Amino acid sequence: MSTHNDYRREVERKEKNKIRGRSRGRSGAWFGLGTFGLVGWAVTIPTLLGIALGVWIDHRWPSRYSWTLMFLLMGLGGGCVNAWLWISRERRAIDRERQGNGNHDE
Repeated sequence: MSTHNDYRREVERKEKNKIRGRSRGRSGAWFGLGTFGLVGWAVTIPTLLGIALGVWIDHRWPSRYSWTLMFLLMGLGGGCVNAWLWISRERRAIDRERQGNGNHDE
C-alpha cells in the first residue's frame, strides 16, 4: 500500500511541475536550446577574448612565456565562473517562484 501512495505522490508532483512549466510559457525545445546557448557563449566569449589578447601580447612583446596560453586559461576560468553565476541566479529565481506558489514538497 505504501508503494502505491509513493507512486501516486510522485505522479502528482510531476504533473504539478508540468502544469507549472506550461503556465510559465518558458518550456519547450527552443527555451532549452536558448539556455544551452547562453551558457555556451558565457564561456566562449571570455575564452576567445583571452586568446585574442594573448596573441596580441605575444606578437607585440615576444617572451619565453606564452601569454596566449595564460590568457586562454584565464578566459576559460572566467567564463566558467560567469556561467556558474548565471546558472545559480536562475536556479534561485526558480526556487523563489516555487516557494511563492506554495510548492514546498518538491
